[in-house]
Amino acid sequence: MKNKTRSGRILLVEDELNLARPLQFNLEQEGYEVRSTPSGRTALEMIGNEPFDLIILDLMLEEIDGFEVARQIRQQNQKLPILMLTARSAVQDRIHGLELGADDYMTKPFHLKELLLRVERMIERTTWYESEASLPPQIMVAGYKVDLEKLRADGPRGSLQLTSLEANLLQALVLQPNRVLSRRELLEKVWGYHSKAESRTVDNFIVRLRKYFEEEPDQPQHFLSLRGRGYMYVP
Repeated sequence: MKNKTRSGRILLVEDELNLARPLQFNLEQEGYEVRSTPSGRTALEMIGNEPFDLIILDLMLEEIDGFEVARQIRQQNQKLPILMLTARSAVQDRIHGLELGADDYMTKPFHLKELLLRVERMIERTTWYESEASLPPQIMVAGYKVDLEKLRADGPRGSLQLTSLEANLLQALVLQPNRVLSRRELLEKVWGYHSKAESRTVDNFIVRLRKYFEEEPDQPQHFLSLRGRGYMYVP
């Protein structure tokens, strides 16, 4: 008997059965409906035919790896949350996953309680997106007009397609200009995490915003970091 009443459909893409089976069991005990596949190719077919609220995606898959699965998902859907699981500890691999559109990542081995917390928060965010009608549909950022509903930015260097998390982080910073927001505050506002989340996730997303909107990303004028304090948007 399930001991939770949470709702949400999750696709678990993991080819290690000794991990996939207990993870699926624990997610179902939390009240989620879980479909599982070890194949990246099958995962893409399932996503094309069924609605999901979250994808838990391993990177090391046969045929099509998690990087390519994430890339193809993002070509079709900018809002579907993706949580990457990786045994790789290299920073560049994590950054590459986030650049392809993952919303967050966890490194194996991980604590089940933390994964369940992240899953809960990521699925909650899908309802946040639907309840933000009171927020401005468009904002100006460094000469770009950003449409927060269409997740599109048009400006001096062309057009950009954002993910939902990129837009939410952008919104959190831009709507409070010249105010320093700590990593923890941004994790709470944008990711919904309240403790023990990896702050490097925030840093990596800031790097992406700089690449999008700064003329010289290595010398940012708008998305500033203040050592030991956090990040600030300067119009």
